[in-house]
Amino acid sequence: MSSAAKRQSQASHPANQGAVSRALSTSANVLAWLFVALVFSIISEWVGMWLWWPDEGVDHSRRMLDNEIGYINQDFSRSILVSEPALYAARFAEQSYRVLFEWTRIHDLVIWLNQPVDLQGGRMQAGLRSGFAVISDHVIAAMTITQLFFLRLAVLTLALPVFVLFGLAALVDGLAQRDLRRWGGARESSFLYHHAKRTVLPSMVLPWVVYLGLPVSIHPNFVILPFAVITAVSIAVTARTFKKYL
Repeated sequence: MSSAAKRQSQASHPANQGAVSRALSTSANVLAWLFVALVFSIISEWVGMWLWWPDEGVDHSRRMLDNEIGYINQDFSRSILVSEPALYAARFAEQSYRVLFEWTRIHDLVIWLNQPVDLQGGRMQAGLRSGFAVISDHVIAAMTITQLFFLRLAVLTLALPVFVLFGLAALVDGLAQRDLRRWGGARESSFLYHHAKRTVLPSMVLPWVVYLGLPVSIHPNFVILPFAVITAVSIAVTARTFKKYL
């Protein structure tokens, strides 16, 4: 067989990925999207500091963190996954901040740079502290938003059973409606089925994108519950309009 024919054969029969490689690829994609969401949330906060809340400055990000910790302490007292969800979310955010900024000594560097210029410290020290004074609020805001990001990430992780329960209830209801349609001889709609099927995955991904990237403080229920309902409706319609005969 010629080399051209071999290449064509390999192209038409690509090697199947193993379970480990698929898991690693999926994990890498999830981490990449989380990183993009973190960068987007930091940039949104910076833009807000320039345009929308210039008077608040770095206090805006601190107030957001305090508000959302208050929401969690007030309304998240029970969870299927952990015994104390509020404590879990707070510790997850604190530990993430510690790993990213304290273990890497970035926190200490920011404190050192944020001190007044020491006239006895030399030109390099004076130049570094003078330059950092221009961007200090943005750096501190980015660190605070990072902690808020991981707090929201913990909340979304704890909210996964909500999507599972809503989805299971919608699936059972949709399959029951499908059986009624099948035995009643009603017509099926492939158009509705395919469009409903396409909305299932976006309705599960969008709450992560929206909640993690919001530059304002918001109660988690205002994000999680609407998208859980949308996911349930999409699953119910998909199951109900599935083809008549398997």
